[in-house]
Amino acid sequence: MLITETLITALFIFVLAAFVGFEVINKVPPTLHTPLMSGSNAISGITVLGAILASGAKEWNISVILGLVAVVLATINVVSGFLVTDRMLQMFKKKEVKT
Repeated sequence: MLITETLITALFIFVLAAFVGFEVINKVPPTLHTPLMSGSNAISGITVLGAILASGAKEWNISVILGLVAVVLATINVVSGFLVTDRMLQMFKKKEVKT
């Protein structure tokens, strides 16, 4: 019975966080997307470190497997975030005029 209450609480927090995150991101003006992306890359870097710590156990169990999955997904998020940020910053550079 305790597992059910914990699961319902965790699910409630997840749904609430997803709703709040969606509403906050929708309110961000387009000019702030690049700095916001850089900030989220820093947070994902912290996630990578936490996932490495979680997957560092010697025994294979569900938390180690989930930690390894988190390492892979957070690394993909960090790399793609930096690529998107770089591409967006390239849009603001002046193009050289060839004569």
